[in-house]
Amino acid sequence: MPLHISTPLVESCPLSLAAGRPVWLKLEALQPPGSFKIRGVGLACDTYRQRGARRFVSSSGGNAGLAVAYAGRRLSVPVTVVVPETTSGTAQALLRQEEAEVIVHGASWQEANALAQSLVSATDAFIHPFDDPLLWQGHASMVDEIFGAGLQPGAVVLSVGGGGLLSGVAEGLQRNGGAGVPILAVETDGAASLHAAMVAGRTVELERLSSIATSLGAKRVCERALQWTQERPVQSLRVSDRSALGACERFLADHRLLVEPACGASLAAVYERAPELERFDSLLVVVCGGATATIDQIRLWLKQG
Repeated sequence: MPLHISTPLVESCPLSLAAGRPVWLKLEALQPPGSFKIRGVGLACDTYRQRGARRFVSSSGGNAGLAVAYAGRRLSVPVTVVVPETTSGTAQALLRQEEAEVIVHGASWQEANALAQSLVSATDAFIHPFDDPLLWQGHASMVDEIFGAGLQPGAVVLSVGGGGLLSGVAEGLQRNGGAGVPILAVETDGAASLHAAMVAGRTVELERLSSIATSLGAKRVCERALQWTQERPVQSLRVSDRSALGACERFLADHRLLVEPACGASLAAVYERAPELERFDSLLVVVCGGATATIDQIRLWLKQG
């Protein structure tokens, strides 16, 4: 049995009215660990376990780390997650709730990741947050479900951080006969590493990340994500942090579901009727989720902005 669930696919009246066309939602926020990450992470963890891994190691205190912790608990494999000092108490508590060993180290993810890598032994598996073909294969299962339900949208709207979701959705469209379905890839202004790569024609490292959408905080996207933009229709969109935050609050009111700012980025493009969406007769938004978000934090950021 897979570690992820088949999530609801629903038509959104509020978003359809805002966008002026039918908008469908793939509600990945309802996955047990709170985000789409469990699709790919679950497949990767199960595969590495079958190959002999006796422990999973992760360096993410966000959705990827939570997915690894959940998968480890379900598979009865110990998990160690190294997080930087900036990781919220809420995130650390959620990791420990899933029975993961949590090590707090360093002022940044880079420092935490360096320690995590040093801990990996021959019998361990390091689970990357976004750059592993097994992850993309697992994420593609959401497209299997969408097409299996008989829906072929005019375009898919999704948020981009490191590019794992984009790579998985592109793979899923390819294997379901949807190679021509455009992907609208949304990033916040302060974390637009895919946009920078598309402009440069190669992956580039951002000098710094300034977005509060920390789940989009990859300084460099994976190579496969950039390759997909060169092989199929992918359009880059950017929104402000304020737009992403506002979309989170609006989505909570509309659908009683709280998502994090990284997910709010793609919702913002639809709520604000981005011009790039106008030529499509229908839209499918991947509501990717986010387990560590709180409405109090979102409202605090809005006040500070």
